[in-house]
Amino acid sequence: MNETMVCVVGNVATRPVYRETATGPAARFRVAVTARYWDREKSTWADGHTNFFTVWANRQLATNTAASLSVGDPVVVQGRLKVRTEAREGQPGWMSAEIDAVAIGHDLARGTTAFRRAQRPDQTAAAAERPEPNWETPLDSSPQTDETASQRPPEPAAVT
Repeated sequence: MNETMVCVVGNVATRPVYRETATGPAARFRVAVTARYWDREKSTWADGHTNFFTVWANRQLATNTAASLSVGDPVVVQGRLKVRTEAREGQPGWMSAEIDAVAIGHDLARGTTAFRRAQRPDQTAAAAERPEPNWETPLDSSPQTDETASQRPPEPAAVT
C-alpha cells in the first residue's frame, strides 16, 4: 500500500539468473544506472555516480526476462524499491537496494527490439482447435419479388 515505486533506466550489468522455486519461476539480475550531467567547464557531458540495483522478477515476468535480456542491454525497470541493511558481528554493515519488478522492457530510446508474445503451453492447443471467426458482413438473404425494390432509396423513418 505505502510502497515506494520507482522507474529506473540503465543497463543490464549481470546475466539474468533463472530459478524454478516452490512459488513459481523467479529471475534476478543487476542493473547499472548512471546519472549524466553537463560539465560547464569542459563543455561536455560527464558521467556521475553509478548506482547498482538487484532486480527481482517473478512468474511470467521472470520467464520472459531470462529469455529476453543479456548483459549490456539498455532497460527500463519499474517496481517496488526495497532497501536492506544488515550488520554482522565483527564485520562492517552493508546495505543493498533491490527492486521487485512489475514491468521490465528494453529502452527504445537507445535501440530497437522485436516483440514476441509469450505462448503458454495450454494456450497453444486451444488456439489450434478454435476456428477462425467469420468477419464478413452477411448478405441480406430475403428474396426480392420486385426488381425495382432493391433500387429504390430507403424510406425515411417517422420521427415522433
